[in-house]
Amino acid sequence: MNCFHCGRQIELTQRAGFREVCPGCDRSIHVCLNCDFYDPTFNNQCREPQAERVVDKDRANFCEYFHPRKASEPRRRPPATDARAKLEGLFKKKL
Repeated sequence: MNCFHCGRQIELTQRAGFREVCPGCDRSIHVCLNCDFYDPTFNNQCREPQAERVVDKDRANFCEYFHPRKASEPRRRPPATDARAKLEGLFKKKL
């Protein structure tokens, strides 16, 4: 998996522990932003319907449904960010 914060590839040989941290940036690994179920377009930003709501997606949590996102998958960007980038590209001032 890749760290959500620094992008460093992390090799997990077993299930990610609640207190594990990234060796590159020292941020928690067991966070929603590193989870395969994280999706900003879903209710509570999670595709697992039984998972409890987690407010801080970038902080360690105790979710039992955590499944590390594969390293080859790109980070998902919220649709609003994509739309904003397209608008800025359309109205960019040319010098």
